Amino acid sequence: MKTRNRRCFFLAVVTIMLIGDICFAYDEGDFQYWSTAGASFDINKDWKANFDEEFRLGESGGHLYYQHSDLGFVYKGFADWMELGLNYRQVFEKDNKGTWRRENRPHLNVTLKGQLARLDVSNRARLEYRDREGRDNLWRYRNKVTLKLPQELTALKLKPYLADEIFIDLDGVGYNRNRFYSGVSFKLTKGLKGEIYYLWQSSRSSGNHKYINVLGTKLKFLF
Repeated sequence: MKTRNRRCFFLAVVTIMLIGDICFAYDEGDFQYWSTAGASFDINKDWKANFDEEFRLGESGGHLYYQHSDLGFVYKGFADWMELGLNYRQVFEKDNKGTWRRENRPHLNVTLKGQLARLDVSNRARLEYRDREGRDNLWRYRNKVTLKLPQELTALKLKPYLADEIFIDLDGVGYNRNRFYSGVSFKLTKGLKGEIYYLWQSSRSSGNHKYINVLGTKLKFLF
């Protein structure tokens, strides 16, 4: 059974990478669409593997400007309220001149989970090293707090949530980005989860602030 699950997991990874080239056009402006597909495989009771592929379509006439692939392993054996993850992410993003630039981004994640006022609460702390083509390398810290209803609503097992994430560059720039999320997760089948969310992002660069609005969708295969 385990061998079959492993084969299904790697088949899902290949499928996700192949379908990732499908893009959807949007009007110009600060509205963006982010599409994520992934797979999660339980190696044993303490370890699981995750793979995600994300594509972002932005302001330049609805054209693709960002793509990343992320592979990671999560250890759950410390306690029910804590997870430790080690990931590697490869990013391709267009610069201001329209040239695609590569970034290698390993990251370490510590996630704490609990309850507050009958809400499920998680706090994910992430430390990532950004090895950027054509730019200085740097370390960055990210912290994401998520509040989610513990009850599952309707037959789709809907779970509304709110989340907020801050970004801090550790090269002296400091706090320079914030993301606010509002969304709902749901189960499509026993082995397939979905998510729809709205994201508002504020970024600061050279004293100027830039805001974007994002509609995002996620699909994850579970093995």
